[in-house]
Amino acid sequence: MRIQAAIVREMGLPMPYAQSRPVEITEVELDSPGFGEVLVQMKAAGLCHSDLSVINGDRPRALPMVLGHESSGEVVEVGPGVHDLKPGDHVVMVFVPSCGQCEPCMQARPALCEPGAYANSQGTLLGGDRRLHIGNTYLNHHTGVSCFADHAVVSRRSCVKINVELTHREAALFGCAVLTGAGAVINRARIRLGDTAAIIGLGGVGLSALIAAVGAGARRVVAVDLSDEKLALARQLGATHTVNPKNVQTDQDLIDQAGGQVDYGFDMAGAVPAFETAYRLTRRGGATITSGLPNPQSRFSLSLSQLVGEEREIRGSYLGSGVPAIDINRYIELYKEGRLPVDRMMGQSFTLDQINEGFDHLASGSSLRDAIVF
Repeated sequence: MRIQAAIVREMGLPMPYAQSRPVEITEVELDSPGFGEVLVQMKAAGLCHSDLSVINGDRPRALPMVLGHESSGEVVEVGPGVHDLKPGDHVVMVFVPSCGQCEPCMQARPALCEPGAYANSQGTLLGGDRRLHIGNTYLNHHTGVSCFADHAVVSRRSCVKINVELTHREAALFGCAVLTGAGAVINRARIRLGDTAAIIGLGGVGLSALIAAVGAGARRVVAVDLSDEKLALARQLGATHTVNPKNVQTDQDLIDQAGGQVDYGFDMAGAVPAFETAYRLTRRGGATITSGLPNPQSRFSLSLSQLVGEEREIRGSYLGSGVPAIDINRYIELYKEGRLPVDRMMGQSFTLDQINEGFDHLASGSSLRDAIVF
């Protein structure tokens, strides 16, 4: 079938993207689903820094590529070997397909699936195939999803069936922003009632982490961001302290504005300064957790004696450090009960033709979780 899709052919074009047009909307041929695959009609797809980092070159990927990894849609057709989905089912995409058979998958750590990671690095679906092409030229899939298109073929292992009571605009949030942010708090930190936390970076992932920390009963939740508007929203969502780094002079000033150091510092911005801020705010015996994905060349330095003498921990968290097939529906139930109000972070909606303008808005740092709506 022929579809409209968003293709990146060259990384590192200058901003504003509304002028340089790094993302091209064009007609693409989409093959039918193969064994273990499904055809999905996309309904909503979130604009995330993981997509932006391909555009600006921070995360090099094989090009040309159809972008997009956070989305919700409706099953149109199932391929051979798929027996638990049918046309009309609503699904949320997952940006790491899990084979279910490798050692990490068997240990309930699907984010570390080895075949899934390999497929993502190669720009293929989990089975090793590409279903997108223009003539005889095949296009790469972004994290096995490529949801910036009106339709996509994905592995059955790349989607989770959800309750149809949610709108697709709401449901798309759970594929990356909520899964990653809330998962870092709930699964990786395992925050308990009365703990303290600092969230650095209030994009979709950071706001999800903040909402989860508040919902988990953290007694002090510090929000740190360069946007005063986002800090105001953070206070509405339950942050007890807010800090704009532009108003910080020294490390002690940072700690004072935060009301003291915290048990868990979360870097949700994917930048070295954000990680360093999270680390400074982490108390002796605490843990600094990062879910951001900066340029692979990014480095930070630490005092090893401090790491040892203060029994600090540094943890990475990917895909929410949980099991998406379970977590997504759990988070949706919490949302429906009013205990995880992630709809508060929904930003602007763009059409597929407006995607370059959408990435300009994302890059400005002022956006919430914007989305492409089909």
